[in-house]
Amino acid sequence: MSMITIYTDGGCSGNPGPGGWAFVALAQNGAMIACQSGGERQTTNNRMELRAVISALEFAQDMSAESVVICTDSQYVKNGITDWIRKWKINGWKNSKKEAVKNRELWEELDDKVSHDRVSFRWVKGHAGIEFNEKCDQMVRAEMEKFL
Repeated sequence: MSMITIYTDGGCSGNPGPGGWAFVALAQNGAMIACQSGGERQTTNNRMELRAVISALEFAQDMSAESVVICTDSQYVKNGITDWIRKWKINGWKNSKKEAVKNRELWEELDDKVSHDRVSFRWVKGHAGIEFNEKCDQMVRAEMEKFL
C-alpha cells in the first residue's frame, strides 16, 4: 500500500478517568480501510491521544504503508512529536520548566514508530464536522462508556 491517511482521537470522561482512543484509516483513493479503538478504565486524555496515534502507526506498519499522514485534533501530539521531542531528548527528557516529561514511555514508543515510517502530521480542528475526525470521536465515546 502506498499512502494512507489516518484520523486519530483520544479522550477521557474526567481527566483522569475512563478513556478511549480510536483511529480511522483511509486508502489513497479515500476509501475507509480500517477502524480500530480501545480504552482504559483509568487514564488521561493525553495518554489516549498518544495511544491512538501509536496504534494507528502499528496498523500502517502492518499494512506496509510507504507513507502515512496522521490527522489529529491534538496540538499536544502534533507539536510534541514534530517539535518538542527533540528538545526533550537533548534535555534528558525534561520540559521547558525543567520537569520530567509526562507520558515519556508513550512518547518514546511513538518516536520509535515515527522513525521507522515515513510519517507526517496534520492538525485538524476537533468537533468541526470533519467526517472521519467525528467518527473517531464517536468511537472514543463508545469506548469510554464501557467503563461508566
